Amino acid sequence: MAEIKDRSNERQILSIYDDRIQTQQQLVRVYERWAAQLALQHRTVLHLILQSVALILFILVCMVLSAALIHRYMDAPAAGQRQMHTLRSILQLGIQAVGILLILLVIFGLPQQTPTIIGLVTAGITIVMQDFILSFFGWFVLMGKHGMRVGDRVEINGVGGEVTEIGLMKTTLLESGKLTDIGLPTGRRISFLNSFAIRGQYFNFSTTGQWTWDEIVFSLPMSVNPRSIVERIQNVVHEETGEGAGIAAQEWKRSTHSKDLTWLDATPVVNLVITASGYDIHIRYVTRAANRFETRTALYRRVFDLVQEAGSTASEGTPLAAGTD
Repeated sequence: MAEIKDRSNERQILSIYDDRIQTQQQLVRVYERWAAQLALQHRTVLHLILQSVALILFILVCMVLSAALIHRYMDAPAAGQRQMHTLRSILQLGIQAVGILLILLVIFGLPQQTPTIIGLVTAGITIVMQDFILSFFGWFVLMGKHGMRVGDRVEINGVGGEVTEIGLMKTTLLESGKLTDIGLPTGRRISFLNSFAIRGQYFNFSTTGQWTWDEIVFSLPMSVNPRSIVERIQNVVHEETGEGAGIAAQEWKRSTHSKDLTWLDATPVVNLVITASGYDIHIRYVTRAANRFETRTALYRRVFDLVQEAGSTASEGTPLAAGTD
């Protein structure tokens, strides 16, 4: 009986082992199918990745070819260079925007919750890229009727120079000082984000003849009679700058689109100031910025001759001096 009982136990143990073997065989078949499914998924994912990469490369090639075609067929002559340059920049910008949008759709797919995604993206872009957004819209302001073009003489946030490049995000100047220092270029290239067109300030002097006020100061000794020399200096200044002053006043009135502004006067002024050592003659006049130094040189020469002539009549006087503001 004991032997029969032991054999019964052994049969139960063998039955348990058989169940384990069947279970292991089932697991092997399940893992084999799982491995095959994973390999299929890997091949599918790799195929989709390669397909997406090929599609992105195709989009990039189309963007490059489109930009090249626009640059080739819209290379306008000098007569319509500004308008064609603006149109070409807008088309290139549109192609780049469409290409980036298509690439994002290829990478991320079509959005499932469009309103939520658009709201989050808009809020993030507004906060993080505020300066770039203002620069982007500032470019449209600069491309407008009262904006600026390459070659214009401008002053941006206190820095003057000649515009060498107007990009989508920034404007580059070849610095030459302010308008009064137009003949003294520094040679430095300075870039500004186009946001200055919206929240900053800029002056385009190329649209109004580039007129500027200039001042010369002469010192006279007490031994010289100032009345006669001031009258003669007034005549000399009118001869040298009177014609330009009239043109400047007319251009200023046209630029304001109003003919009722009677206070716009460009008449040169000669003032006499009494000092402890003698007299100071202040000469203020209007001249073109491009001719500023030539006008100053001519006035210096003629006024200096008048002062020397007046000083030679005096027996002895203080040495004459001249200065500028």
